[in-house]
Amino acid sequence: MAEKIEIKRKRLLYQAQHRGTQEGDLIMGGFAERYINELDAPDLDAFESLVNEPDAEIMDWISARVDIPKAHKGPVIDMIINFKIAISSN
Repeated sequence: MAEKIEIKRKRLLYQAQHRGTQEGDLIMGGFAERYINELDAPDLDAFESLVNEPDAEIMDWISARVDIPKAHKGPVIDMIINFKIAISSN
């Protein structure tokens, strides 16, 4: 049986807020806190795929130090990049 979307949102919020690195918690957790309820099922799947990646790789992708792999390109990573830019400018 497919996981209910609200349960999935809560699980992903928790996982995003407890990354293991301060930068990961701030960016991924902050993004999830702000946007998790706006993501539809396909976007939640994309976010879940990102959450399962190591922080170092995510930070390299969203900081443009390394190209984003094709599997992770799309609107969710773009939203995370824009979120990182917004919190960095504050």
